[in-house]
Formats: sequence, C-alpha cells, structure tokens
Amino acid sequence: MDIRGLGYVTLLSTDLAQWRHYATQVLGMMVAGEGADSAHLYLKMDERPYRILVLRSEQDGFGACGWELAGEAAFEQAIAELQQADIAVERGNAAQAELRKVQALAQFCDPDGNRHELFWGPRQDFARFVSPVAVKGFVTHELGMGHVVLPAPTFERCRDFYQRVMGFGLSDLMKVRFTPDPAEPEKRIHFLHCNNGRHHSLAIFECPVPHGCVHMMVEVDGLDEVGRALDRMHAHGVKLSATLGQHTNDQMVSFYMKTPAGFDLEYGCDGLVVDWNQHTPFESTVVSHWGHDFSVGRQ
Repeated sequence: MDIRGLGYVTLLSTDLAQWRHYATQVLGMMVAGEGADSAHLYLKMDERPYRILVLRSEQDGFGACGWELAGEAAFEQAIAELQQADIAVERGNAAQAELRKVQALAQFCDPDGNRHELFWGPRQDFARFVSPVAVKGFVTHELGMGHVVLPAPTFERCRDFYQRVMGFGLSDLMKVRFTPDPAEPEKRIHFLHCNNGRHHSLAIFECPVPHGCVHMMVEVDGLDEVGRALDRMHAHGVKLSATLGQHTNDQMVSFYMKTPAGFDLEYGCDGLVVDWNQHTPFESTVVSHWGHDFSVGRQ
C-alpha cells in the first residue's frame, strides 16, 4: 500500500466539552467546528480542517487511525490488497466520507481488533491555524499528524499484517519490562514507518491495553513549546504519565500525560526525520537517553 502518513485519528468521548477544554487549553489545538447536534468535535492542528475527530459515544477511548493514500488509484489498490489477504473491509458511505471531509474511505480491523480507515483526497479549506494558547504550530505536513502506539497481544499476527499487508517498514524494535523483576516477561514493541520521513507513524505493543491505544504523539516546533505545554498540564490538573526526556530511537524530546479518553498523549519536539535508503533497523535496549520516568504515571 502507498500509505503517505497518518492523516487523522478518531476518538470516542462521553463528554465533548471535556475534550474541547483539554485540546484547546492544554494541547493548544483549535476547535474547527462541532456538529449541530453536538455529536462530534473537530480539532485543528494545521491548515487542514482537522486532524482529530472526536465522536460522541457511550464510552471513552480510541476510535480509529485514518491512513492517507496517494490518490484514488492507490485507494482502490489498497482495498484490493486487503481483500486478497482475506481482511474484511467495508467502504464508507457518503455520510461517513462527508463527516471526515474526504473523497472516500474504507474501514477494517487488524488481527487484534484495532480499527483503521483508509482515505484519499482530504478536503482543504486552507484556513489558518490559530492556537487559543499561542502554540506556534504542530509538525505535520508530509510527515502526517504524528504517531500512534496500539496494543497487539497476538504480536506475530499483527506484525505480519502491518508489514506484509499494509506495507509498513520496520524502523526499530525494543523489549520492555514494567518492573525491575527479571522474572517478568518482556513485552515487544516494534516501531513502523510508512512512505514519509517520520521515524514511526505506528508502533505495536505486545500487551492488552484498555481504551484501545497505548499513546498518541503530537509534535510541536521547539522545546519552549513543550515546556509551556508541561506548565499548562500542571495548571489544569492533568495527570503526568512520564517526565520530560529524550528517546533513543526517534530522538524525540517529550513528556507524557493522560487524555480524557484514558490513554496517554506524548507531547514532543525535534523528532528524527529519516532517510530510509540510509537506515537499518536496530534494537534499543534502553527507552531514553535521559528522563521519561514512567513510574510517576503508575503512582
């Protein structure tokens, strides 16, 4: 598949007002519109009409990843490849495409039930992004909106699906434990890239996780923006999940915090942009050069 990037994500929420406050006052995103019946909320990060679509639901959690394809021919080819791999894929109807502001979409799940959407032809209104808390901007464009890390308890099946069927490439890998106990089984994390320079647009984690997502990452332009977001997080009483640090693989300087949906959000800067012709996958034996104390989130 010719996947160009993570175009959008959908989220599920029992309280859209909570997401509006969190996204605007903590993350610094812009509300671009709400449904007349308050059934959805668009959150804008750049010149596109939105990058996050929050849908009213009876539960809080992650909805789906929206993967952008190069065009209509690539979209049709991707559907054919899913069907050839015996993956149940459903074309979205006109109302679903209208809600997502795209020409067409298709929906399917990975072997562990994580939901995905393919689309082509995002609608553009070219309206300026104006952050309500003066965030200069998010790093998106040809790199996509960021990355997501999804639970993959049946790890081998999911890894095969993403690499063989969806065409993601392996960026690097690691194994982690939550405690110092050597008897605790290691959990694998594989970091995967698509057809852009972002180190990973997707990662899969060998562990079941509530709320349907381990974390989602958004990137801003510079360390000052990260520091100000950390201040806003504290000011608004949002729970810190991991302290400020720098990752070894994608070099991102970031911290982690809880979202209203229950999963974590990584807020970072200075992520690595990779020339895949010069890259070879490697295994990281440590998560970060410094910082990123995840124990604070388990206290």
